[in-house]
Amino acid sequence: QVQLVESGGGLVQAGGSLRLSCAASGRSFSAYDMGWFRQAPGKEREFVAAISRSSGRTYYTDSVKGRFTISRDNAKNTGNLQMNSLKPEDTAVYYCAVRDDYCLNYGCYVPVRAYNYWGQGTQVTVSS
Repeated sequence: QVQLVESGGGLVQAGGSLRLSCAASGRSFSAYDMGWFRQAPGKEREFVAAISRSSGRTYYTDSVKGRFTISRDNAKNTGNLQMNSLKPEDTAVYYCAVRDDYCLNYGCYVPVRAYNYWGQGTQVTVSS
């Protein structure tokens, strides 16, 4: 098992930046691919970005490409999501999650059900 704790959320003006972190404990973090998801009020949880366990591959949903960067440091058991040029529509609770199955294409990283463990979430609010 692995436990995940997100941090770094907050209130920011449109055009600003935030850096979310995901601290992992328990089983080795390097054994998992990692993803970031978000859920806005009244909406379903949606895929934002993912990174393979070796950091060799990254994937992003179209709406965040060029603005968000996912990264990880397996030695520190942490993952990050750098969010730049934030927009009001980025407002949501952001969750990190990990999966132990191997995945070699974008499609298998997207579903919520593909992930085994989840953090509790961190609120990101972008004001206009």
